[in-house]
Amino acid sequence: MLSGEVALVTGGSRGIGKAIATALAKANAAVVVNSIDEQEAIDVAQELNALGKEAVGIKADVSNTAEVEALVKQVQDRFGSITILINNAGITKDGLLMRMKEEDWDKVLDINLKGTYNCTRACIKDMVKQKKGSIVNISSVVGISGNAGQTNYAASKAGVIGFTKSLAKEVGNRGIRVNAVAPGFIDTDMTGKLPEELVARIKEQIPLGSLGAPEDVADLVMFLVSPAAKYITGEVIKVDGGLNL
Repeated sequence: MLSGEVALVTGGSRGIGKAIATALAKANAAVVVNSIDEQEAIDVAQELNALGKEAVGIKADVSNTAEVEALVKQVQDRFGSITILINNAGITKDGLLMRMKEEDWDKVLDINLKGTYNCTRACIKDMVKQKKGSIVNISSVVGISGNAGQTNYAASKAGVIGFTKSLAKEVGNRGIRVNAVAPGFIDTDMTGKLPEELVARIKEQIPLGSLGAPEDVADLVMFLVSPAAKYITGEVIKVDGGLNL
């Protein structure tokens, strides 16, 4: 379905990112798995190679402009133009605002929001030149509804939404679509750290009664980057089991 496409997935070595990278590879896109952990990125790429898919793992800190530019140049030299960009890399450093360290605010904004800016800016010129491209930014329902103890995370993910809508208006006439996906509580390493009693309370609030799977997010991303979504841009779509209706 995606033969000839070149996809860069940031934060692609685990959780939602790994599920997206795997889905893209199975659809025959050439996939670049990016992670701050080089070995994790390589391991995922090798798993995809074992399936007969074209993939490579590359380390880069998305908050570092120079590293991102080097990453994109390396991808372009090996595969050609990047046609699909998935801005997924993200972290949390939770805490009440009155106690939040400035470094915890800065780190979350740098990875989650500046990282999205860095990667998009590095890829967008080539997409404009080709008049082709699909960008999917992974936001969060927290960026829509907010959440106590996550002012930094919520601000970063709300910023991703504003970024998505603005960029969609800038580049739509160049054949580039930009959308955002806002996951709710997904069963990943991040939610795995939550106490069992809290997870149980969360499930009670979700109409579908369970946490989502990384593949639930990946399925939506696959739709958004496919020709089936050719008339969709600037949208923010929740994957949350009905939590935020």
